Amino acid sequence: MNINEYKDFINNSLEKYFGERVQNSKYDKTLWKSMSYTTLLGGKRLRAIFCLETCRAICNSYKNAAACACALEMLHAQSLIHDDLPCMDNDDLRRGKPSNHKVFGEAMAVLSGDALISLGAQVIIEETPSSVEKSVILDVVNLYLKAAGAFGIVAGQCADIEAQNGKDKTDDELLKYIHSYKTAALFRCAILSGAMLAGASLDKIKLLDDFSQNFGLAFQIYDDILDVTSTTKELGKTAGKDEKENKATYVTLYGLKSAKEKFNELISDCHDILKGAEINSDVFLQILNDMRERVS
Repeated sequence: MNINEYKDFINNSLEKYFGERVQNSKYDKTLWKSMSYTTLLGGKRLRAIFCLETCRAICNSYKNAAACACALEMLHAQSLIHDDLPCMDNDDLRRGKPSNHKVFGEAMAVLSGDALISLGAQVIIEETPSSVEKSVILDVVNLYLKAAGAFGIVAGQCADIEAQNGKDKTDDELLKYIHSYKTAALFRCAILSGAMLAGASLDKIKLLDDFSQNFGLAFQIYDDILDVTSTTKELGKTAGKDEKENKATYVTLYGLKSAKEKFNELISDCHDILKGAEINSDVFLQILNDMRERVS
């Protein structure tokens, strides 16, 4: 499977979870429309792809991770819906389309985000193949819920808000904390869950944990760089917003040159870790190389 084939598989799988409910729902139809709107907008599907490809690279099949990959896209959609709210990052554009709250209203955006978190966990439990041991499924759900809450993206968002409000002085340690929780947590969940569902050894999982942390931070710096070097059309969201709102990023704190240097260092570390973990994946390499080429 290449990246485009994985994206098609994920998009088709997600459509099955939402299509029938949107068509047949009555009193909760708007909720399902709101949930499906952001989840099905598309995007890179990187988290799902990492989950599937990690599983495939270890056991030569991605099927055990299919449900988890879909759940991660639901969770990612939730994070985008809530992140765009006026009380959070206040953005009217997401993936080139109006943000969820601009279409369905703030109340429905909050509800659909809440529903997507629980739906993702439900999908992992109900749709993971019965051949996977129940203890493994439980561990994956636990990892998913940690990434979703106070040990993951919620903690990162909290620290980000406190920093913007001036309650905490933003330095390298705080910035790394924000990105480790707000961004890297979902990549960590994707990669480790794919490994767990493939039956990976503890040693391999440890190396992949290191990879996920490095990649998650690299991806956030990559996003920070593109915010100042790309257009709104290219990004699918409002460009230049970080600097306009005086938001602390690697670019605003250390400058574009230093941010690029840190990004390239992390990408090189990712390559080294993959080699050490004996993960042979053209998909992983293409993602890393495409990112490096875009910010070069």
